[in-house]
Amino acid sequence: MRDRSASLLPIAMMILLAALTFWLNQIIQGDNPRGPLRHDPDYWVERFEVRRFDTEGKLQHTLHADKLLHYPDDDTTIVTTPHFTYHQLPQSEVFGRMAYMGPDGKVVDLVDDVKVIRYPDLDKSAPTVMETRTLRIYPDDEKAHTDDPVRITRGLSIVNGVGLDVDNKSGLSVLRGRVTGIIHRNDNETP
Repeated sequence: MRDRSASLLPIAMMILLAALTFWLNQIIQGDNPRGPLRHDPDYWVERFEVRRFDTEGKLQHTLHADKLLHYPDDDTTIVTTPHFTYHQLPQSEVFGRMAYMGPDGKVVDLVDDVKVIRYPDLDKSAPTVMETRTLRIYPDDEKAHTDDPVRITRGLSIVNGVGLDVDNKSGLSVLRGRVTGIIHRNDNETP
């Protein structure tokens, strides 16, 4: 009989140790859910301005917006009514109804009523205005891209295309797809 109780002692100790481990795990875990994190904002900012400087300390661009929401589960940010201003000459402004920013802020996706205004260098000509539904912006590189229909106007001149690549530093814009338009020699004339 003693041999039998001596052999049950290690099994009883293991069961006790397993129960103690389970109990400690429940205390440490608490009420934390085991499923995926909820998609709730951890902070928000209203009516704000952010300024970004280049490596030489010159103001590169400014962002004004009505509201910013940050989500910690995927480290994304949603901005309502964003307004970017690029301060290098020629100055440009970018507007949209909504913007989605990735974790590092290197890519910004503008959605709905996207408008880009590029002001002329020194002459008194009309600014160039580009309108589309979506636009992906790379703020540090001052580049943008869309695959949606685009309308570009300057004075009375109008050009339409499907898809656009923009390089603000070089001033080069490439329309893709079927491009149509009306170009006026003098933008101050009436058609």
